[in-house]
Amino acid sequence: MKMDSSIYKVIELVGTSNVSWEDAAKNAVETASKSLKDLRIAEVISQDLKIEDGKVTAYRTKISLSFRYQA
Repeated sequence: MKMDSSIYKVIELVGTSNVSWEDAAKNAVETASKSLKDLRIAEVISQDLKIEDGKVTAYRTKISLSFRYQA
């Protein structure tokens, strides 16, 4: 029996949102899905905040995103 093998590429993306870290991650994945096919796993690497005049103005989430590599 022959096993199918797959190769995946992993990239890092930073999503932003004015609402939450979760929304920032979602924005990154949804934007990537417009040009990348067969997205598989997104892992949160880090989260940070943009602060202006002592107030949070944006949430940023860095993710590691894998997708099936098409040769």
